[in-house]
Amino acid sequence: MTTKHPHQDADPAASPPPPPSRRPRGLASAAASSPAPALRSGEREKERTKLRERHRRSITSRMLAGLRQHGNFPLPARADMNDVLAALARAAGWTVHPDGTTFRSSSLSQPLLPPPAQFQGAFQATSVETPAFTNHLNSYAIRTPLDSQASGLQTDDSLSLSPSSLDSVVVAEQSIKNENYGNSSSANSLSCMDSDQLMRASAVWAGDYTRTPYIPVYASLSMGIINSYCQLVDPEAVRAELRHLKSLNVDGVVVDCWWGIVEAWTPQKYEWSGYRDLFGIIKEFKLKVQVVLSFHGSEKCGSGDVLISLPRWVMEIAQENQDIFFTDRVGRRNTECLSWGIDKERVLRGRTGIEVYFDFMRSFHMEFRSLSEEGLISAIEIGLGASGELRYPSCPEKMGWRYPGIGEFQCYDRYMQKNLRQAALTRGHLFWARGPDNAGYYNSRSHETGFFCDGGDYDSYYGRFFLNWYSGILVDHVDQVLSLATLAFDGAVIMVKIPSMYWWYRTASHAAELTAGYYNPTNRDGYSPVFKMLKKHSVILKVVCYGPEYTVQENDEAFADPEGLTWQVMNAAWDQGLSISVESALPCLANEMYPLILDTAKPRNDPDRHHVSFFAYRQQTPFLLQGNVCFSELETFVKCMHECHMHNNMGMPHSIESDGRLPRNL
Repeated sequence: MTTKHPHQDADPAASPPPPPSRRPRGLASAAASSPAPALRSGEREKERTKLRERHRRSITSRMLAGLRQHGNFPLPARADMNDVLAALARAAGWTVHPDGTTFRSSSLSQPLLPPPAQFQGAFQATSVETPAFTNHLNSYAIRTPLDSQASGLQTDDSLSLSPSSLDSVVVAEQSIKNENYGNSSSANSLSCMDSDQLMRASAVWAGDYTRTPYIPVYASLSMGIINSYCQLVDPEAVRAELRHLKSLNVDGVVVDCWWGIVEAWTPQKYEWSGYRDLFGIIKEFKLKVQVVLSFHGSEKCGSGDVLISLPRWVMEIAQENQDIFFTDRVGRRNTECLSWGIDKERVLRGRTGIEVYFDFMRSFHMEFRSLSEEGLISAIEIGLGASGELRYPSCPEKMGWRYPGIGEFQCYDRYMQKNLRQAALTRGHLFWARGPDNAGYYNSRSHETGFFCDGGDYDSYYGRFFLNWYSGILVDHVDQVLSLATLAFDGAVIMVKIPSMYWWYRTASHAAELTAGYYNPTNRDGYSPVFKMLKKHSVILKVVCYGPEYTVQENDEAFADPEGLTWQVMNAAWDQGLSISVESALPCLANEMYPLILDTAKPRNDPDRHHVSFFAYRQQTPFLLQGNVCFSELETFVKCMHECHMHNNMGMPHSIESDGRLPRNL
């Protein structure tokens, strides 16, 4: 007897019907109804759509970043067009509620106040109702619809578009837009505000600094006023700029004296004619001068598009001996400044690096001794490294570095390696005579490296040895240069500027500071040894102060803390008895930056009543010519710096000597 399957004799009508066939969709439908070439065409169209969308998003992100950085618009991290429109309306003086309700403020019916009489020719006073107001708003607007920009991309089927090629198109379009329309600045947004709004904005930080110490204010002059032949390019333009600064009641100006210009062609042959003419013009306006002796080159172009480099005769020596420059791990040379490894090596036509600096300083003192005795030159700043700051050139943009990269150690030239080998031999561990091989590259992040990550090699026995040696070279350099500077200048006020390497400050290793030469991880104070050396030579410390733009952007990614670093540096300096000055690295175009600088210069709650000796302000060349609004803001800021009701018998504030010089014991 055969056994059957239980379902074998089942009634066919009782079995469930087969599932209905589904209609193919998407690519399957296209494959079923069209041949293979049509399928490839559909895929190309989808790819083009993705690229156009990515292109639009890229343009939008760049515009939002520009509005935040250059227009000081408080846009949220994930802003949309509604946020942009609301910010533009508020900048124009309109009221925008959270629900989108928008209406004119009552003050918009009032015209802007006319500029002062001395600026009638430079600025045109207009009402906000006029087309000029519309032009101000247009500077923030998108010049071309995004759709038309995207459609302008050539997406021929024969072309293979990739994200990298598309990014190059976006960069090219952005550069063209910048050339045609310029960058929108916060000065334009300020120009759209009426006088009542400006008075209310100024009142937020004005009037609270009475009976505070008098702090002199200095403004830097532009770099291109002296050409590569040490000639004053445009004396009348200099007079116009000094006239504007004088109207703001600043105390003096900052002038860069470039080694690459003065001793450009022949060793120990110095040409000071352009600076002599410049100081004569400054004397006409009865302003003080702070001189910066710049022993480095500049990546920015000066007058006539001439790059300010090191002296030509130094570059000729470098053709045969490139080890006179700082060198990174892969052997790339940084020609911005000389390596500290040649401080005691006679490789510069029979002179050491220290002797070259001393001869230059002595020549300056002999040339302008009379101006120092008259009090015109109030202080001299000595450039000690990259960008004139006391640091290694660890973050050079020409090497591809971009914020917030950790930078690289600069100790691989022959002379620095010789010094490192000697230090390792003295320690008894010759195998330590090498740089770290796991410290990453210029644009690496701390956590991506084995040296700087939490618990990394920076805190190992070798790491502590290397970082002590690396930072010790920096301290030795400043000691040698300042020892000769005090001899050359015979009692003049000398200043040294230190950098503000504030990114990665909220990590354990402080990688950006380590590569710059400051051994300042969380378990060690890396600034006190440097400040002890500065105190030994009785110099004034110059601290770079960054504005709110650097405290808000990318802090999460870079673990940045500018305020925390500034607090540590200033307190460490005051603990060593150093006098401090503050320099602003950014143009003061935002109201938010003024109280930050004032609170840094005049701490309100300091029980020891510390304050800075003076404030130096590096402004952009066209800044003072952008509008009377900027003049008003700066004038109020200078007044707050000067607020003081305690004077000496000569009628001068106590923070300045009767001859106008800064006291050394502030």
